[in-house]
Amino acid sequence: MRSKAVCLRHTTAPGQLEAGMLKGQLPTPAQELCPGTLPGACYEAPEDGPTLPRSDRSKVDSETSPATAAEPLIPHPPARPRLERALSLDDRGWRRRRFRSSQEDLASRDGAGPSEGSMQNAPCKAPGRRSPLPCLSTSLQEIPKPRWASGSAGGSPTSWGDRLSGMVSTSLDLLHKEATLAGGSPRLASLHTPRPPSSEPAMASDTLRTASRLDSEQGDRKQGTPTRLVRTHSSLGPGRPRSPLTCDDHSLHSARSSFSLLAPIRTKDVRSRSYLEGSLLASGALLGAEELAQYFPDRSMALFVATWNMQGQKELPPSLDELLLPPEADYTQDLYVIGVQEGCSDRREWETRLQETLGPRYVLLSSAAHGVLYLSLFIRRDLIWFCSEVECATVTTRIVSQIKTKGALGAGFTFFGTSFLFITSHFTSGDGKVAERLLDYTRTVQALALPRNVPDTNPYRSSTADVTTRFDEVFWFGDFNFRLGGGRAAVEAALRQEREVAVRALLQQDQLTREMKQGEWWVRRAQRAPGLRAERGTLAGSIFRGFQEPDIVFLPSYKFDLGKDTYDSTSKQRTPSYTDRVLYRSRHKGDIHPVTYSSCPGIRTSDHRPVYGLFRVRVRPGRDNIPLAAGKFDRELYLVGIKRRISKEIQRQQALKNQSASAICSVS
Repeated sequence: MRSKAVCLRHTTAPGQLEAGMLKGQLPTPAQELCPGTLPGACYEAPEDGPTLPRSDRSKVDSETSPATAAEPLIPHPPARPRLERALSLDDRGWRRRRFRSSQEDLASRDGAGPSEGSMQNAPCKAPGRRSPLPCLSTSLQEIPKPRWASGSAGGSPTSWGDRLSGMVSTSLDLLHKEATLAGGSPRLASLHTPRPPSSEPAMASDTLRTASRLDSEQGDRKQGTPTRLVRTHSSLGPGRPRSPLTCDDHSLHSARSSFSLLAPIRTKDVRSRSYLEGSLLASGALLGAEELAQYFPDRSMALFVATWNMQGQKELPPSLDELLLPPEADYTQDLYVIGVQEGCSDRREWETRLQETLGPRYVLLSSAAHGVLYLSLFIRRDLIWFCSEVECATVTTRIVSQIKTKGALGAGFTFFGTSFLFITSHFTSGDGKVAERLLDYTRTVQALALPRNVPDTNPYRSSTADVTTRFDEVFWFGDFNFRLGGGRAAVEAALRQEREVAVRALLQQDQLTREMKQGEWWVRRAQRAPGLRAERGTLAGSIFRGFQEPDIVFLPSYKFDLGKDTYDSTSKQRTPSYTDRVLYRSRHKGDIHPVTYSSCPGIRTSDHRPVYGLFRVRVRPGRDNIPLAAGKFDRELYLVGIKRRISKEIQRQQALKNQSASAICSVS
């Protein structure tokens, strides 16, 4: 049978071979030494048969043609090594490391000892001629072999484990050299490696076979897939440090802690970080662009604003889910702002109910009251570090009243680099008192003293006569008491039509809509003729100037019979109206985008229905030189709300258990 030469007899002197290695040249595959043999020994292996015994090697050597043995050898320069490892390598841990499969890794982590067998003590079989070693990847075979690979001058045997260790050492030297020139740390790219040949029985050991086996998922990747391994987290970009998942147990840079969804923090960032001073775009600023992009990649936050006239009722609805967690929203919002007029007598109970409904992911950032006007701000607990101090101010529009039922309550603060102002108001009631309501608005914008300590983000566009011009984003909501004209009969006739048609017809009689349009008309006239403003007085164009309102698609929120869905059936026969509104204004056009604007018909404990709006608001980076709240929130309310939430859940589960037990008893 014709045989295929695996290794030729070493005909050159050891000194010549060493000289060729020092010059960066590699011997041809015909000069490769067989593992575990002397430099002068050689044998042949048939293509489809087992290895010839030692007794027959002389016969095979004698059959070799003399011309073939005397054929001159032409050295070729080695190909440039390709480093193709998916995981990072450690030059200190590689030599004592054995390749383990994923199953063995799991077993070792559970306490099992390392599996038996290694690269050096496993038996070695001779591979076929010119065929690559199946136990080594392409990158390791193409690395230039060190000087000792050709054997010592004394002819001492060299094992395959020693050769592999030297190859890896050489590859690491090349890797560190390239990384040093590039200015980075040693790192191996994750590239595609061809699958091992079909001659798996000729492998040196099971350990080496594990080393050359590719991950099935990596083999299915496309050629164009990015090779950089980063943590799959929305807040991490290509500039973030590597995830601990990309490092093995022997990596110098591997994380020693367990994997976390928290964004990793570099040591150099902590050294240069300053929580007191910072610039708008500086790296490491608490309110800068880098921190903002981590929490809001699109620089847009979700905002919830609600207003409700509780009519002073002591009884609260059994559930506030319809108000705070409306079915239109698939996700909760980042900031909840709730304004109440004629609030219940127990304000603390109202805030506890809000905390209980929102749950432990939200904290009370600020709470203020002006008589029976309540204003509560709940924010996600992750975002409390990016808020300034919350400043509050009040305005009383009915001075003679002992109980402050009419007036305004405002709260302003800065979130990152965007300033917010929230105002809840209760204007004068009465169908024909439009002028009084316009005067209430004028007093509010002139007398509300905000901001005080928090700096204005854009003082060049501010006015001392209007508080709404001193903030980036303004939301004004409350019971404005603007009514529908035309009388009760006309409104009832419109309500009998389809909702879309009825709403469009009712808004044509809305006093607030008419005053806002008329105010804009007077402003345009005053710009052409300043004398008209003096004739109209201070009311010309001052009613919610620059404000907008989302499209109204719900029925009037006032006035209902308590506990019913019917409008006022008493002798007064008050006209149903859109008294509860949510308006907004922005310094920059397009910063506020309304998502939902609706009411809560299921909450019937008052003659008003709560009205809420969902918005998307643009947020800009800011500076760290503002008075920060530094994580301040109402801790006592947080604990009380969580305890009540847990106790109610236990009661609910116990009720279900008792109901199930009673059902079983009745069936039996």
